[in-house]
Amino acid sequence: MHALTFDHFGPAGVLRWTERPDPVPGPGQVLVRMKSVGLNFADVYRRNGNYHLSGAAPWVLGYEGAGVVETAVDGDARFPVGTRVGFADMPHANAELVVVDRDRLISLPDDIDNDTAAAVLLQGLTAQYLVTDSFAARAGDVAVVHAAAGGVGLLLVQMLKSLGAVVLGIASSEAKRDAVITAGADAAVGYGEWVQAARSLTGGHGANVVYDSVGRTLADSLAAARIGGTVVFYGMAAGDPDPVDPRLLMDRSLTLTGGDLWNVLTGPEVRRERAAMLFEQIRQGAVKPHIAARFLLRDGARAHEYLESRAAIGKVLLTL
Repeated sequence: MHALTFDHFGPAGVLRWTERPDPVPGPGQVLVRMKSVGLNFADVYRRNGNYHLSGAAPWVLGYEGAGVVETAVDGDARFPVGTRVGFADMPHANAELVVVDRDRLISLPDDIDNDTAAAVLLQGLTAQYLVTDSFAARAGDVAVVHAAAGGVGLLLVQMLKSLGAVVLGIASSEAKRDAVITAGADAAVGYGEWVQAARSLTGGHGANVVYDSVGRTLADSLAAARIGGTVVFYGMAAGDPDPVDPRLLMDRSLTLTGGDLWNVLTGPEVRRERAAMLFEQIRQGAVKPHIAARFLLRDGARAHEYLESRAAIGKVLLTL
């Protein structure tokens, strides 16, 4: 098979389309021939050496995608050969063939194509837990969404609106802000004005919840939340946040909570139930994935450069 690999950390140019031995499934695993793979900033962090990365070089990035079962577990009636499947949390997805734990497989309905699955399984399930588990958004809540034109951001805006929340999206360009409004946000502003915009939108009270995936903006996110409000910290696209004085939380009765999808997807049934709910939202039109661009997996270096340029609106896919 071929895979997108790298043997040292660095810019996108370190990625190479190379021939690798076909992976061999172990007990409870299947072999999946990939059709579409999701690209995420975590892949960039790993390529740069700034994020956890297991094994030894040459490394293969990627954690989510969709494809077809090529070799099944003996006697497994749920995922026979030829079954269309997706997954959100299995390493080495940037390859033609990927070994996937059976418990991490999600069957794809006929009306959910490969690109849609690769575009929403990781980021859609992330947005889902952010509006249900990290903070149970309700009608009338004012929610602020950082990086609102990104893969998670656009899905998060749509899910919040489906729950009846008032949404302020933050995005760095006019084109991105237009996309945020198209996704349903009540207002969209840039990073130079968002704290004041959040206060104006709430009559000076502040937001019920701020979803922060940027990191360096955490202090402003806390300032933009109302007394008794919540800040959900779930990413650090611009770097680690400064330490937070717990007295600030006490003085304003704030809640600062973290979010990590892997603490939610605790077993095969819960991941399939949550994926089914996500697919139903897509089916009903409440969630519409926006694909920013498609690149052939062999051209993965170009895809990384595009993602790092911050020009992408929505999800970047790698296709085979």
